[in-house]
This record gives sequence, structure tokens and C-alpha cells, in this order.
Amino acid sequence: MIRIPTLALAALSLATFDVHASQAASPTLDKIRELGRITFGYREASIPFAYLGTDQKPTGLSLDLCSAVADKVRSALRRPELAIDAVAVDASNRIPLLQNGTVDIECGSTTNTAERQKQVSFSIATYVASPRWLVAASSPVTELKALEGQTIVVTQGSLNLGVVQKIIAEQQLKVKIVQAKDHAESILMLRTDRAAAWFEDDILVAGMVANAPDPKAYRMLAATYAPTYYGLMMRRADPEFKALVDAAIREKMASGEFDRLYAKWFEQPIPPKGLNLLLPMSDAMKARVASPSDALTP
Repeated sequence: MIRIPTLALAALSLATFDVHASQAASPTLDKIRELGRITFGYREASIPFAYLGTDQKPTGLSLDLCSAVADKVRSALRRPELAIDAVAVDASNRIPLLQNGTVDIECGSTTNTAERQKQVSFSIATYVASPRWLVAASSPVTELKALEGQTIVVTQGSLNLGVVQKIIAEQQLKVKIVQAKDHAESILMLRTDRAAAWFEDDILVAGMVANAPDPKAYRMLAATYAPTYYGLMMRRADPEFKALVDAAIREKMASGEFDRLYAKWFEQPIPPKGLNLLLPMSDAMKARVASPSDALTP
């Protein structure tokens, strides 16, 4: 377990959420109050949302948003000394560790889906993504048909496994699908010619490419697919805690701070290598900032 230093108490308004009146009904807030700490679940290689940065400490946009949630919890519980713990999670164990109480909120890059809502809850959207194919720059592949008879990789536990299976079926392609343990292994398989293509959300692909030894060694195919929505993930049946989380994010969006955080992680050099993803906010993301929502459609 990695311990994050306690954050300074933020003087945040509770005008949009009166947790004092309902905190007893929130299992998550009761647990946090009892233990005197909130536990974040973070990804180790989901750039720029959650990953290990300088000094191997977790960092990223989702960690910044979760820090705002922690400040909101401190104010709600009147516990300025509330500590923060951080536990590394991956695509396979993030939901179980949330459900069994190991972590209180997942600060990563998880897609909100109707199927996952049967197990967990999601905050309002924090990013709008679209899956893409990544291949080696030297690869002759320019369209899906060229992948016939080859191996493609998808990160284990990724929602995109189902998406790629559907695409392959529709295209009637004969390919071998393998699963890597995380995004770092997925791009490694591409770099070492163990896979001809990697299928994952555009921003996660861009993040891994930007931090690769040779970013110019990769390119994305032109094909794009339906957008999906990321959110911070929480336990189900805790509407009071979800309301608090949503309020923290809404305040960032209303104040313009979310725009500044987006620019920090997507349009400026980021640690540990100082690379710039050069990804300005999309119109779809701007729409969600203007009208925050956890809806699964535009």
C-alpha cells in the first residue's frame, strides 16, 4: 500500500450537497469516519488519468479529482485531519476491491456502462473517449482487413474486449486475440512484434505512446468508434456518497478549474518525461463540462 500525504483542508462550499443531514445513511462515509481515512484505488499505467509519475508516486487527472473529493469529505465530516491512502488496482480487480471495501473510490480511467452499473456506481463524466487501433509506424496495416490471420492485443479487463470481438465478427476476420495484464504490456507486445495491433481508448493509447521510448514508432489507424464516458467509480447503493463526489466535480467544472486541470494533463508537459499529449478538449467533453451528467449517451 502506498500512503499519500494528507492534503490541506479546502474551504469548499456545501451549498450543493448537505451531507451533514444524510451522512448516517452513507456506508462509505460511515466507514471513512470510523477509520479516519479515505482510500483511493489508482491505476499504475493509465496516463494521464492515473499512473506512477515522479518518485513512483500516483498522479494524474483522476487523482486530482479524487483529491477534491477528499477535501469535500473532510468538510462534510468536519475531519480536517482525514488521511488518504492509495492502493494500486488493475482492470481485473478494480471492481472487486471496491466492492469488498479495500478502496472507497477508484481514481482511474474506467468506462461507465449499463452492465457495470449493476455492480458499482459512477460519477458524472470526467472524460469522453473513443477506442482506436494502434499499430507500428512501419506496419503495412492501414485498415482492418489487413489484420487477417494476425494477433491483436487488448488489455485484460478492458471493456474494449467485447467491442473488438464485435468488430472482428462483423468484419468476418480471422485473428487471434490475446490479453495483456495492463496497458504497458499491451504496447510492449506491439513493440516486440508479438501483436500486430492494440485496441484501446484513444487517450490511453496516446498516453502510452507519448511515454514510449520512441513515440514516432507508432501510429493510429483512421477508424473511430462510438464514444464512451469515463467516471470515478464507487460502491453501489450509496447515493449520498455519489452526490458528494458529483458535487466536488461539478464545482470544478463550474469554476473553470476543471478546464485548467484538463489543460495541465492533456495540453502541457507531464511527468515523468515532460511529454505533451497535445490533445485539446473535444466538443463532446466541452458539452459535459457545460452540462455535467452521468448519462451513457450524448
